[in-house]
Amino acid sequence: MARKFLYFVAFCIVIFLIGRIGYEMFADELAEFALVPSSEFTPTEPMQENAYQDPALWYSRPGIGVNDPARWQPAVASQDEQAETARATLRVTRDENLDVPNFAVFFIHPTSYLSRENWNAPIGDDEAERIARIYVRGMASPFNKASEIWAPKYRQATMGAFLTEEAEGEQAIDAAYADVLEAYRYFVSSLDEDTPIVLAGHSQGSLHLIRLLRDEVQGSSMASRLVAAYAIGWPISVERDLPAIGLPACATPAQTRCLLSWSSFAEPADPSRVIETYAKSTGFDGQPRGDSTILCTNPLLGTFGGTAKKELNLGTLVPDDSMSSGELVPNAVPARCDERGLLLIGDPPELGSYVLPGNNYHVYDIPLFWANTQADVNTRVRAMEQAN
Repeated sequence: MARKFLYFVAFCIVIFLIGRIGYEMFADELAEFALVPSSEFTPTEPMQENAYQDPALWYSRPGIGVNDPARWQPAVASQDEQAETARATLRVTRDENLDVPNFAVFFIHPTSYLSRENWNAPIGDDEAERIARIYVRGMASPFNKASEIWAPKYRQATMGAFLTEEAEGEQAIDAAYADVLEAYRYFVSSLDEDTPIVLAGHSQGSLHLIRLLRDEVQGSSMASRLVAAYAIGWPISVERDLPAIGLPACATPAQTRCLLSWSSFAEPADPSRVIETYAKSTGFDGQPRGDSTILCTNPLLGTFGGTAKKELNLGTLVPDDSMSSGELVPNAVPARCDERGLLLIGDPPELGSYVLPGNNYHVYDIPLFWANTQADVNTRVRAMEQAN
C-alpha cells in the first residue's frame, strides 16, 4: 500500500513538472488563448459631446463625498519599537501635507477588464468596475491631499489587447484613448484657470497618459500648470520617448513639469518577457526601443535613478486579502534603479497573491511606495507655488 502511494505521489510530481515545463514553453500562447478575444474588432461609438458631464462616468470627482475611493486614507500598522521613528516621520509628513496648496489630479486607472467577449470594456460592466474601484482606492489615494481628484470610467482595452500583434489590439487601445481624451478635456474645462494639475496613471492608464502628454498637453496652456506626471508601471524609453513627450525625467525631489515612472521587481528578478516586449516595441520617435534605457524614478528619493535603503520608505500599503483595504507599514522595502531601468525592491515582500512571474510586482508599483508618493507630489506642488 505504501509503495503504491509513493508511485502515485511520483506520478503527480511528474505530471506537475510536465505541466510546469509546458507552461514555461507555451505561456504566451496559453495567455493569448485565455484572454485575447476571438471576435472581430467592432469600433466603439464616440462618446457624445460633453458626455463626461455625467457624474456616473467617474469613479472619483468633486461631489462624490465619502464614497469616493480616491479619498481613502489607510491607517498606519501597529509595529515594534524599531518602526516608531518611521511612524513619527510619517505623522510629521502628514502634518506637513495639511498646508499643501490647491491642486487637481487626473488619474487613469489600469486594466480591470479581462473578458474575451469584447475588445473594449462596456461602461457598466460590474466586475471590471468593481476591480477598477479597488485600483483607484489603492493607487489614486496617495494623491488625496489634492483639492480635486478626477478618475474617469473609460472603455478600456481588454487585457488580451496587449497580448496580440493583430491589428485589433491596437484598435482597442486607440478606442480606449479616445475616451480618456474626452474625459481629460472635460476635466480641464471644469478647473479654475490657475489651478495646478497632476496627471497620473498606472499600466494601461500610463500608456494613455504618455500619449496624452505628447499629443494634447505638450504645447498647450496646461503644460505650464503641470506639476508633474506620474506614468507608473509602463516602460518609457529615455532616448526614444521622452523628447517626443516634451517632459524631462524628474531629476530632483522639488523639480516640476517633469515625468516620473518605475516598474517594480523583487530579487532575484526575471524581467526577460518585459524586456523582450519592450525591445521589440516602437518608440515615439518611430524607432525600435531596443536596449535603450527605461526611465526609472526612485520613489524613495524622488530622483532619476539612485539607491535608497528601506529606512527611507515612509509606508508601504499592505492590502488585506480582498485588496479593498490595508495598512501602511514603514521601512518595508528598499528601492534601487538598475542599469536597465528597472526598480529593484530586494527580497520579495508579502503583499498578496498578485505577484506576476519573474518576481514582477507590477500590481503593487504604487502601494509599495504609497506614503513616499504622497510626500513626493506634495513637495512638488509646494515647489511650483514657490516658483510662481
